[in-house]
Amino acid sequence: MRITAIEAIPVTIPLKPLEDDGIAPYVTNHNSLDDMDRVLVRVDTDEGISGWGEVRVFLSPEATVSVIEDGIAPMVVGQSPFEIERLRRQLFIEYANPDMFFAPIELACWDIVGKATGKPIYELLGGWTAPHQTTRRHRNHQDERRDGRSVEFAYCLGILSPEESADRAKAVADRGYTVLKTKAGRNWRRDVERIVAMHDAVDGSLEFRLDPNQGWTLDQATRVAAMLDDAGIYLQYLEQPIRVNAHGSLAALRARTSQPIGPNEDTYIAHNLLRLIQADALDVAILDLTPAGGIAGLRHQAAIAEEAGVPVTHHCAFDLGVRTAAIVHAVAGIPGFVLPPDTVYYSWEDDVLAEPLELSNGRIRVPTDPGLGITVDHSTVDRYRIDE
Repeated sequence: MRITAIEAIPVTIPLKPLEDDGIAPYVTNHNSLDDMDRVLVRVDTDEGISGWGEVRVFLSPEATVSVIEDGIAPMVVGQSPFEIERLRRQLFIEYANPDMFFAPIELACWDIVGKATGKPIYELLGGWTAPHQTTRRHRNHQDERRDGRSVEFAYCLGILSPEESADRAKAVADRGYTVLKTKAGRNWRRDVERIVAMHDAVDGSLEFRLDPNQGWTLDQATRVAAMLDDAGIYLQYLEQPIRVNAHGSLAALRARTSQPIGPNEDTYIAHNLLRLIQADALDVAILDLTPAGGIAGLRHQAAIAEEAGVPVTHHCAFDLGVRTAAIVHAVAGIPGFVLPPDTVYYSWEDDVLAEPLELSNGRIRVPTDPGLGITVDHSTVDRYRIDE
């Protein structure tokens, strides 16, 4: 089997507004989102089997499409989709890291391999049978995973007022979620107020993640952690509180607080995960398959973290059904993922899948059909594509 063609399709899909039980505008310390640009990638083969991938837009839809179709595709077309590790390791572009642009092609290759062999991706990965795998609540129940596999997810919320945050926290807990992640970083004192308000509103029934996207200085992060300690609130983790590549400062923060530290953007940089472990600068590894170059690269990173005894979770990049399905398969099939990934899958006005993923009680069922186990709805893609 050989790859014959690769097409990148940019789409823009709106987010549900807050008043309709959605999350838009989704406010962070650096922007506010009402919709999101994504690029879907279809890989075709000479045996009539096609696979799908998905990636976030970088710089612009046109730039992302051009890099994938004009830059990466010529290195891959004509080769076998089964040779995923070789494809990943052969890519080299001087002065640039092509991993993020190869990642959606790699996902499509996994989809093709699964369809060709009649196996879902999580089974090809094999790790779903490992003990202590995938979720905290069910990780020791092998029968549950075989008969009704699902992955627990954390609910994501932008920056709101403390009162609005408290109301949403109660609604999230009522829906069956056990973890809520909220953005932060515009006003660190206000960030503490919001966490306290949410914690009190649900009487401690939710765990919280606080993510300022590098928005604090070391002294501000130290004060936030200390104030939460004083309030008797212990986060599941504090995500990337300070800038990347400041591993000594991150280690100093970790030594000063009981709040677990979870670098995210730091792990996008090659070899940083190992350096963070060596610097004693993290309690949780928040990984992402796109900067890792796909599922194979993600598996490599997860193995590094697991070997060091560091729990692993997966980042959300406003993923539609294609990449969300890939995350579900990866988290279910790779050992080391013991904390729920983040998701905003509940927030889209529409999805590109003919049948949306099953999301209930904070969990998404693992697709069991071959490959990603999804079908892309071409009419929906055409409705939202942005290059026509």
